[in-house]
Amino acid sequence: MEDTPEILERSSVPELDKILGKAFPVLDDGFIRVVDYMGSDSSIVQAARVSYGKGTKKIHEDRGLIRYLLRHKHTTPLEMCEIKFHVRVPMDTWRQWIRHRMANVNEYSTRYSVAIDSTQTTNESEWRFQSVGNRQGSDGFLDPEIGKQLSNEEKQFQDQAIALYQKRLDKGVAREQARKDLLLSTYTEAYWKIDLHNLLHFLALRMDDHAQLEIRNYAKTIGNEIVSKWCPFAWEAFMDYRVLASGLTRLEKEIISSYNKNGKDAAIAKAIEFGFLNQDISQPKQSRERIELEDKFRELGFVIPWELEAK
Repeated sequence: MEDTPEILERSSVPELDKILGKAFPVLDDGFIRVVDYMGSDSSIVQAARVSYGKGTKKIHEDRGLIRYLLRHKHTTPLEMCEIKFHVRVPMDTWRQWIRHRMANVNEYSTRYSVAIDSTQTTNESEWRFQSVGNRQGSDGFLDPEIGKQLSNEEKQFQDQAIALYQKRLDKGVAREQARKDLLLSTYTEAYWKIDLHNLLHFLALRMDDHAQLEIRNYAKTIGNEIVSKWCPFAWEAFMDYRVLASGLTRLEKEIISSYNKNGKDAAIAKAIEFGFLNQDISQPKQSRERIELEDKFRELGFVIPWELEAK
């Protein structure tokens, strides 16, 4: 006698179903929308409990189990959830995006099709200074009067590049060759499918204040508008234990412990030993590790010991 197959219902999330296909605008002409998804918070719980047996269901509530998994970095149950996005993004931002290789991608091809007739433009108040302390980042904004000139020049340059591309097409140049001088500000589109574990890693990096503003806007839209509705327990735990959490290195723990047990002089001695400070603490030393530790001191409401000494 054959066993009767178990009837299973597909996991669905009503809050996410409401926004399927809805395009969330990003930048001046970009968007991101959900095309399809598989799994939910309950799928994470189901995958985790298969390792322990059904008995644990009486011990752990779904939210508590998911928080345990995120807190202790048990990632495989998160891989049971997948989501597929349709994105429209400038090519320079897409270059950063595509570095995250743990996804399935199919991008709009300018070999087969004419390039999307849209480029990202910069408002006169949006031109950013190069950061002094971060070679790959920005910090602060230029004067809007200067920005107005830059935006006008940008528009002229983009129009010229688009006209050149169209001229080549009109003369019969192959699309694969006509495209070679397209600007990085040109929008492209892609389908991007990824599991929840790798998506959260992407968001942790790209929502961070050190990420480029443009991709940060996409990441925050994905997180706040989509993932928070799709897997709310996992999103809550992710924010609590990764995004809004602070980790301590061995060196940082030793400095803080010395501060707590033996006072500021002991903490300063440890900081000098670890190369965070010069022997003469009145002479500033370039130390990114020290700056990161100082940020953690402030976040926790502590007085920085070497600043206290300076006073």
